[in-house]
Amino acid sequence: WVLASLFNGSVFVYSLESKETLKEFKASELPVRAARFIARKHLIITGADDTNLSIYDYNTTKIIKQWKGHTDFIRSIAVHPNQPLVLSSADDFTIKLWDWDQEWANIQKFEGHTHYVMGIAFNIMDPNTFASVSLDTTLKVWGLGSPNPHFTLEGHEKGVNSVDYFVEGDSVYLISGSDDWSVKLWDHHNKICVSTLKGHKNNVSAACFLNESLPFIVSGGEDESVLFFDRNNLLLVKTMYLGLGRVWTIGHIIGSNSFVVGCDGGICVISI
Repeated sequence: WVLASLFNGSVFVYSLESKETLKEFKASELPVRAARFIARKHLIITGADDTNLSIYDYNTTKIIKQWKGHTDFIRSIAVHPNQPLVLSSADDFTIKLWDWDQEWANIQKFEGHTHYVMGIAFNIMDPNTFASVSLDTTLKVWGLGSPNPHFTLEGHEKGVNSVDYFVEGDSVYLISGSDDWSVKLWDHHNKICVSTLKGHKNNVSAACFLNESLPFIVSGGEDESVLFFDRNNLLLVKTMYLGLGRVWTIGHIIGSNSFVVGCDGGICVISI
């Protein structure tokens, strides 16, 4: 299944096998900028410009709970891989931690960014830590037990829109995409930028590492392109124009050689 949330407030669930829409529901009258499956609970969580976080049963699409999660547009949601926890980030400069075993109580608030918090991602090697990116041009790495960041990474010249983790051997890296038209690769342990990947001609909305069997870093941007960088030598090896307008998000399909690209004009599944 592929989950998509739209600027018109609708949410769709698509089947990759049948290429059909399985579910469709209206989550808000305003843009829904974030949506995630909580697979082990058979739920969907959404975050919208109406500042609401909403929980739906993904079999029936019935709404289970809705509340004011932030005081401004909600930008990103991340689900903890094994604990009953969800992170949300917003234009109110904050990140919040929610516990569904405590009736979705807000159990932690993280403050430190000085502009919109555009993206969040759990560390796949240590999910008690996570990274965030902001239009204040920084990346920050946090721990679930502290309201203050462990450290801040600086290097982008403009706002940062996306963040993703990947592991190479024993090393953990971060990938960020920015309005300075670049993708940066960061060494998590040494807290330094190890490479800047260029090729986009406008803001980079999304950048991620696919998986070990697909040795590419992939990015997409407002120049309507998807770029493929070789993971080993970090060279640009392919540029694709999908004809669907600006690229806003990229999602890897677990257990496959495919990934999904979300654009102004629709969704595209790319297989390698």
